[in-house]
Amino acid sequence: MSIRFDDKVAIVTGAGGGLGREYALELARRGAKVVVNDLGGDRTGAGASDAAHKVVEEIKAAGGEAIANGASVTEYDQMVEMVAKAKEAWGGVHVLINNAGVLRDKSFTKMDPADFAFVVQVHLLGSANATKAVWDTMREQNYGRILMTASSTGLYGNFGQTNYGAAKLGLAGFTKSLYLEGAKNNIKVNTLAPVAGTRMTEDLFPEQLFQAFSPDKVVPAALYLVSEDAPTNQIVGAGAGVFQAAYVTLTPGVALSGDELSPEGIAKHWAEITDRTGEIVPDSGAGQSMMIGKKLQGG
Repeated sequence: MSIRFDDKVAIVTGAGGGLGREYALELARRGAKVVVNDLGGDRTGAGASDAAHKVVEEIKAAGGEAIANGASVTEYDQMVEMVAKAKEAWGGVHVLINNAGVLRDKSFTKMDPADFAFVVQVHLLGSANATKAVWDTMREQNYGRILMTASSTGLYGNFGQTNYGAAKLGLAGFTKSLYLEGAKNNIKVNTLAPVAGTRMTEDLFPEQLFQAFSPDKVVPAALYLVSEDAPTNQIVGAGAGVFQAAYVTLTPGVALSGDELSPEGIAKHWAEITDRTGEIVPDSGAGQSMMIGKKLQGG
């Protein structure tokens, strides 16, 4: 079965290059009308260019439909205006891929608080701004597919990227509540943790690996996760043609009382508390409370 996006309108932020460009091109090839959003700045967020217009030209040259948008994801009003223009041109918005991002890497001891805040603002608050701007439209049309871009740094950590990691894990958490709120209106929300050789990572990869991790090899996961039959509330890793699923799990735990309900009791039972036998993946935060209740009842 071919996955198509005919009669669908898609917004891709940060689509002037790298992963976003590849998403926009493939969505257009598969029938979507695409808003190519990009400020055109460098990977630190500085400067501007006509990167979005160049991608639109590529799409149009291949017979697709697209419009360029230079709005900043950090400005909610600009995101609202972007969505309004998409609806004016094509009648709705069905897909949003939150891809815009920046890097300002330094060890935490050397990091300026402004650089921490800016990275969180672009990745986390920027994704929230774009999502909020399309949310009511998706609810009204009873259809929406939203993709957040997390990272292995957010899920597992990386030296020198405390700001980036905080923002990226925040996006995974954003997904886990948002999918619950969107379920009744057929809005599916997922998280992608890509590994790709792009302008953002070009000096982090050896040349041979840079080629192996080309952005086009992440595209299949992104497009599946925003397709009509997509799952929801998933965290998917993708890189170099390898695709993975990541989970936030919960162990059964141990019920402590009396003298053992103490720091010393935690230390004594640490191996049991962290034993992963019988761990679960809760569908919502209530799963933790339910697991506690089960344990208190002797389960």
